[in-house]
Amino acid sequence: MSTERSPLAPAAFPDLPAISGVTPRIARARYKTWDRCDLTFITLDEGTSVAGVLTRSRCPSPEVEWCRKTLVLGQARALVVNAGNSNAFTGDRGRAAVENLAARTAQHLGCDPSDVFLASTGVIGVPLPIDKSEAGLAAAFNAEPCSWEAAAETIMTTDTFAKAAVTSAVIDGRTVNLVGIIKGSGMIAPDMATMLGFVFTDATVAPEFLQRALNDANTRTFSCITVDGDTSTSDTILAFATGKAGNAPLADDDSPGADAFRAALADLCHQLALLVVRDGEGAQKLIEITVEGAESDRSAHRIAMSIANSPLVKTAIAGEDANWGRVVMAVGKAGEPAERDRLAIRFGATQVARDGLAVAGYDEAPVAAHLKGQEIEIGVDLGLGEGRATVWTCDLTHGYISINADYRS
Repeated sequence: MSTERSPLAPAAFPDLPAISGVTPRIARARYKTWDRCDLTFITLDEGTSVAGVLTRSRCPSPEVEWCRKTLVLGQARALVVNAGNSNAFTGDRGRAAVENLAARTAQHLGCDPSDVFLASTGVIGVPLPIDKSEAGLAAAFNAEPCSWEAAAETIMTTDTFAKAAVTSAVIDGRTVNLVGIIKGSGMIAPDMATMLGFVFTDATVAPEFLQRALNDANTRTFSCITVDGDTSTSDTILAFATGKAGNAPLADDDSPGADAFRAALADLCHQLALLVVRDGEGAQKLIEITVEGAESDRSAHRIAMSIANSPLVKTAIAGEDANWGRVVMAVGKAGEPAERDRLAIRFGATQVARDGLAVAGYDEAPVAAHLKGQEIEIGVDLGLGEGRATVWTCDLTHGYISINADYRS
């Protein structure tokens, strides 16, 4: 966890309501030599439904494999999150640690181990120490309930600020609340969801519909951000619905209030996703990239991510250099349909190139002024079709190198 707060961080932690049926607690497992809580234990009342999206990494952690197996059952009673040790690439020892955590939590709650969801984040290749996880879990069982801010702080690693968001929707004449906490700063290039993020709502939602809604929200939010082009072995987003609001169950898209719930969930995921980009390791600027005029939305997304993941584009933004040629390069290398002489590029509101060359009388001054800000916009029009996508990234500074060169210490 960095001590220097990102300049892109919000002014304050949001005011989050309690979610009926959800009780967070924290404890010290001491996975690293730090003086802070690093184990989060959240209990969920009986009847809670669950959905999730997980990393597509071919080297997933045992926690990811556990969640993938248990998600199909659609019910949850607890969430345990470890910070400081990802338990990834740890073989049978890592799997044994996961099974032990689930079993001990289930015994404490009187539920099945499959009702317990697990996530870990931190250094890869070091097995989660069972003795420390057991001690931390035992302490959490006896701890007093904590605030959302404390829970959000406890799941952090290289994050510089605790991340959370809130929204609500009216369903069946009742107001339902949605709260989310998330951690993530580096190793951010989701191919599913990203980082570790947890959403809690008091709405009554069937697991199958919750899964579809989360999948759709993820496609437009978490899967549209990148910090460094690297997808984690442990990326996990889980959504829990306790049903305590008392609304008529949302079973499918024809259920009254289904659209309102989908919109609220997408809004919450969007808020959380941008918080991660704002805390990109070493980030000084938030960059929004919109690609339109592509042959398809999928093609537009791939081109936008090619721009967002380009070290040359990201360093140009960091240096406040109006080098739009680097955007041309990133479009060209994406492997998607593009025609040079139809391409148009803008920085902020200023068109810098059109029809394959710089605009007549191009004045770099307004672009340079735009690049001095903290929030940068890049727009690309391919002139080929109706495909469109927006993604978000951050600049690449020396701070990223410093953080990751010293990560294990």
